[in-house]
Amino acid sequence: MILLVLSVLLLLVAGGCACVVWAARGGPPWTRAVATATMAAGELVRASGRSRGNRGGGGNRSGDADGSSDC
Repeated sequence: MILLVLSVLLLLVAGGCACVVWAARGGPPWTRAVATATMAAGELVRASGRSRGNRGGGGNRSGDADGSSDC
């Protein structure tokens, strides 16, 4: 069941990306509507990722501002 849901989600994402490209090249009006919805959904996903903060970035783990450690 989960495979079916993920497959449908993947098809929707691929279709949305195709509509963004097609609308940028002057496609029919319905592709512009789908492209707008796709871009809005992408912005929502990006905003939700930003609001949760950076939870696993591979940045400075020592806690020092200059990245040096005392070891």
